Amino acid sequence: MKNVVITILVTILVLGIIFFGFTSTGRQVWNRYMYGLEKADEVSYESRKAVEDTARAYIASYNADVEIYHAYKGSTETKIADYAEAARMRAIRTATTYNEYILKNTFVWKGNVPSDIYMNLETNIQ
Repeated sequence: MKNVVITILVTILVLGIIFFGFTSTGRQVWNRYMYGLEKADEVSYESRKAVEDTARAYIASYNADVEIYHAYKGSTETKIADYAEAARMRAIRTATTYNEYILKNTFVWKGNVPSDIYMNLETNIQ
C-alpha cells in the first residue's frame, strides 16, 4: 500500500513537471499565476506612493499652465499671447500624458482612488 501511494505521488509530480514545464497550456497557466503574484507584489506601499506622487506632480504642472493660460490669453501683446498659447499647449500635453499614466496605473488603487487624484484631466482648454 505504501509503495502504491509513493508511486502515485511520483507519477503526479512527474506529470506536473511535464505539463507546466513542457506544454504551452501548462506554461500559460504558470505564467498567469506568476503574473498575479507580481501584480500583488507591485501594489506595495512604495509603488502606490510613487504613482500618487507622480500623479500629483502632473496635476500641479497642469494647473499651473492652465492658470498662466487663463491669465494671459486675452492679451493684445503678441509676446504675451504667445506665452499664453505655449502654456495651453504644455497643459494639453501634460493632460494627455497624465491620462495615459493614470490608465496604466489604476490597478494600484483597486478602486480606492485618493480624492485629490483625478481619473482624467481635461484636454479641451478654452
